Order: sequence, then structure tokens, then C-alpha cells
Amino acid sequence: MAEKENFDLLDPFSTIDLDVASYADGVKSWAIGNREYVQPIKAFFNELIVGIESGLHAVPPVIMLVLLGLIAWQAAGRRVAVLVVVSMTVLGLLAPNAWGLAMTTLAIVISAVILCVLIGLPLGILAGKSNGFETSMRPVLDTMQTIPAFVYLVPVVMLIGIGNVSGVIVTIVFALPPLVRLTSLGIRGVNPSVVEAATAFGASPRQILWKVELPLATPTILAGVNQTIMLSLSMVVIASMISVKGFGNEVLRAMGRLDAGKALVGGLGIVILAIVLDRITQGLGKSGRERGHRHWWQGGPIGVSLRLIKRATSKATKLDLTEERTTP
Repeated sequence: MAEKENFDLLDPFSTIDLDVASYADGVKSWAIGNREYVQPIKAFFNELIVGIESGLHAVPPVIMLVLLGLIAWQAAGRRVAVLVVVSMTVLGLLAPNAWGLAMTTLAIVISAVILCVLIGLPLGILAGKSNGFETSMRPVLDTMQTIPAFVYLVPVVMLIGIGNVSGVIVTIVFALPPLVRLTSLGIRGVNPSVVEAATAFGASPRQILWKVELPLATPTILAGVNQTIMLSLSMVVIASMISVKGFGNEVLRAMGRLDAGKALVGGLGIVILAIVLDRITQGLGKSGRERGHRHWWQGGPIGVSLRLIKRATSKATKLDLTEERTTP
């Protein structure tokens, strides 16, 4: 029997053992034994991812280019629309399978961002309204942002298994904190005098939230969405280690084979998607002053369509009036 080591005041760490590894093994056993409880969550996530991916792949590339251009024009203006169309055209020309990989990667990112918004927006609103909740959330968000992604790959795989669902969950853990923080910051940054004026006019707390605070905090919230999108794209390569498809998987396979061509295609594809999504979301976050004191729907293709409809209606009205005057 080995003799028990004596406690050394100058080197206490050699004799004290908290046995953290055994607790981790216990968590592993619990996760493996309770997989069936997370299957409904896995099924919901899988349906969302498959639905978005199927929809993106069903649209022909040329039509998708037109749609992306129109969305970019509506959100950020004509210059950004041209940049988006040119960038996505270059992406499609990188390799024969580049467009399909882009749509798969985009489906993963969109799924993660949708779930981040559904989770992060309510948490950010609560954090903006309650000092106690914000204080309790701060260490959790700090941990989510600073802990290496490889650490929580293991428990997620133990609970869910490998695949796109696990990749989305890992991405949510990594990309959620900026949205919560910036939503809270936007709510807290609303001018108190505006809230007081709304209260004086008899607005309820719910009306103040939906009609005063959230509209004024929208640019800050959209900045949080932008950061979430960028962090989601940065997780693409790491998530590919648990069989998540898309450009990240292409980069991982290229690293294993030392294939510089595949690595370049995957890397450039991720960069182009990041530029496109960043420019569109930045355009969405523009204030009314930056838009020339116009509503978002007064510009872009929607604004052009509304003006054409208005012009056609006015011409039809003038013709009717002319006919009425000339009719005996």
C-alpha cells in the first residue's frame, strides 16, 4: 500500500486532488443514459435545418442570385446589391460543388441564427429590464464566450450524437452571448424621458416595450444579430469535426489530405458568405437618418414597386375623370 503523501505548504497542489475527472465521467454516464429525453429537441432542430436546407437547394442558383440581390437592395441599397450578386457569382464559379456547399453552410448558419434570436432576444429583454437577472447572466455569458469550443463538443455529441443538429447547438452556445448583451444594452440605452412620456400618456408596460423601447433599440439589437451571424460562420470549421456538412467539412477534409485547392475553395467560400451576410445585416441596422428619413419600405424594390403602382393608379384615375368629362 502506497504511503500517503504529507501535505507540503510550499507545494499544496501535489497532495490535494479534487478528482474533477470522476465528476466528468459521472456527467458522461448521465448523458448517455438520458439520451431519449433530448430526442424531441433533436427532432425539432433537425426538421428546421432540413427544411431550410431543402428550400435553399430547391431554388435554382440564378433565381437565388436575383433574390439575394433584391434582399440586399432592399436592406442596404443598390451598391450592396451589386456587391452581393458579384460575390455570390464568384463563389459559384470557385468549384462545381461550391454553390451546393454554400447553400448547406447558409442553412446551418440561418438555423443557428433563428434559434439564437428566439432564445437570446427574450433573455436580452429580461436582462435589460432587471439588474438582478443581468448580474446573474453575466458570468454565464462570459463562460459561454471564453470556454474553448472543443470543450463542449464532447457533451453535445454524447447527448445528441454527431451531425448537423449537434453543430447547430454548439454554434448557438458560442454565438448567443453577443445578442443577449447587445439586446440588454439597447433596452438600457433608451432615453428615460421617452419612456416617461409614454407612461404619462397612459401606455402600459407592454406597449412601452413593443412601441417605444424595442423600436429605439433595434439598431443595437441588429448589431447583435450581425455579431451572432459572424460568430456562427466562424464555428463552421470547428463544427465540421462532428460531421457538420458545408464549407467547414471541405476545409477539414482538405487539411487531412493537404489539399490546398479544396482548402482555398472552402476558405474563400466562408469569407464570401461572411461578407454578403455582414453587408446585408449592416444595412438592416441603418437608422432612419441614414436612410434619408425614410421608412425601410420606401426604398429598394418595394419602394420602386409602390411608386409604380401609385403612378399607374393616378393615371387610371385621370383617364376616368377625362372620360367622365367628355361623356355627354
